[in-house]
Amino acid sequence: MAMKRERWESSDTDALVKAFLSMRDSRETKAFLRDLLTESELIEFAKRFRAARSIAKSIHYDAIREDTGLSTRTIARVKKWHKHGRGGYKLAIRRWKHQL
Repeated sequence: MAMKRERWESSDTDALVKAFLSMRDSRETKAFLRDLLTESELIEFAKRFRAARSIAKSIHYDAIREDTGLSTRTIARVKKWHKHGRGGYKLAIRRWKHQL
């Protein structure tokens, strides 16, 4: 039996992923992100990735909230997806560390 596609999975999200993968370097990716997202969205996503990195280090919510300005609700959501998601945060963190 075929698995049902989730609502966010579509030809549009497939095209978006392919667009990201077509970027040749961080400069091109940053330019694409800046054109795609508002400044506020870009800052928010960067804070969520920072929160995920802190969660991976077992840093307490209060310290993450103070560091990022994210709400505890958003931090809890990031933690949920970090622990029980599809592994995207963990993979991104692992690969990000190798680029340092």
